[in-house]
Amino acid sequence: MRRIAVVGASAAGLAAAETLRREGYDGSITLVGDEPEPPYDRPPLSKQVLAAEWQPGRLALRAPADLAALDLDLRLGIAATGLDLVARTVRLADDSEVPYDGLVIATGVRPRRLPGEGAHVLRTLDDALMLRERLTPGRRLVVVGAGFLGAEAAAVARSLGARVTLLEPAAVPLAHAVGAEVGQMLARAHADRGVELRCGVTVTEVTEDGVRLADGEEVEADEVLVAVASLPNTEWLGGSGLAVGDGVVCDEYCEAARNVYAAGDVARWYNPLFGTSMRIEHRTNAAEQGMAAARNLLAAPEARKPFAPVPYFWSDQYDMKVQAYGFLRGHDEVAVMEGDLNERRFVAAYRTGDRVSGALAVGMPPKMMRRWRQAIVTGAAWRETVRTGNPATEA
Repeated sequence: MRRIAVVGASAAGLAAAETLRREGYDGSITLVGDEPEPPYDRPPLSKQVLAAEWQPGRLALRAPADLAALDLDLRLGIAATGLDLVARTVRLADDSEVPYDGLVIATGVRPRRLPGEGAHVLRTLDDALMLRERLTPGRRLVVVGAGFLGAEAAAVARSLGARVTLLEPAAVPLAHAVGAEVGQMLARAHADRGVELRCGVTVTEVTEDGVRLADGEEVEADEVLVAVASLPNTEWLGGSGLAVGDGVVCDEYCEAARNVYAAGDVARWYNPLFGTSMRIEHRTNAAEQGMAAARNLLAAPEARKPFAPVPYFWSDQYDMKVQAYGFLRGHDEVAVMEGDLNERRFVAAYRTGDRVSGALAVGMPPKMMRRWRQAIVTGAAWRETVRTGNPATEA
């Protein structure tokens, strides 16, 4: 294998390229990215960058010298437009083609938009800088979607003195992921800071003066941020023969086809630790999966290792640090194991079937969460864990 193409130049793609070199691969690596900037970190966009605490130069994932040391054929500012599995080529927007012997797909996701013009989204550096310019004291911001991204942006906007209305279609924000009790706690935190949170409302359109709801009501705003969902960037794979279904469909090794792997937000793979297919949009997973995909691409078929991580994410909202391990979606039960929800300092555990499948903490030290991560890895029995309060209990 002398030619490897990595399509997607963010955290997953960069991790794949670095791992290929670290594992001793000395052939050509073409790294393709649709943004003109070298690889940069995205989580700070809705936090430190939006709050003007960080300037853009601080986001770079690697120093220029470190990036140059990888000896990459770097194609930035050019999107991939097609894939030919038979000819083993990637077609780019400038009509050039990149031949490959091995391919890593890491094209990420893009924000879902609503009908109408003028709304902000928050995915790229330019998105964050544009919104940051508009968030002046007293300005009215409507945030559509009270998920983690929308909640983080609302928290920053309030800290900058903006008047914020947060609109959410669900009865409780994030209840599908973290449970109703935890979702209600997060909602109260916003209300306490002066955010007008309206749940159970559906936004159908962005207008010149704000947004329009399904019942016809118009909510006025100077700025609108749409943070309702993300869509995997898979359109360029149409007609390629790869299976696509809410992401690039992969096996437990992150392989989508012979010598074609996927990693990061765009990859839907089978995680044997949880016994289900999943697609994870978290920064930590992107880097870990990029490394795993690169190693498996280089390995002999019998030497490959399943990618079976415990997903991890974090969120900063006001003075709250939210951390979570595991696969919380689709859980059957949630129980507060330590601390107090009302004090916004607690650990909640999640049950799927008869096992501990996740844990979420607010205001707790990271070392405490490591014990819960181990319980997820070992498949700790739920009843025994709840009875003893000991997250180290094994199945």
